[in-house]
Amino acid sequence: MKHEHDDDDAIATCVRKALENYFHTLGGEQPVPVYEMVIRSVERPMLEVVLLQAGGNQTLAAEILGINRNTLRKKLLHHRLIT
Repeated sequence: MKHEHDDDDAIATCVRKALENYFHTLGGEQPVPVYEMVIRSVERPMLEVVLLQAGGNQTLAAEILGINRNTLRKKLLHHRLIT
């Protein structure tokens, strides 16, 4: 039986490994603002997958994401996933 936290752990592991790799490859260079980089990197694919799972239904996608539909539309426009 699969538990919700298993998916959370898998996503967290991917992010952790990516960040560890990022810092490892900096070679002494100053990092970019990490928070913004991570959010920018994960938000678009998350929106794409959830919207696909919702069959393009933005109301359902917003519900799945746990955000307001207007917030979802703003994010979809920002990422140019809708016009």
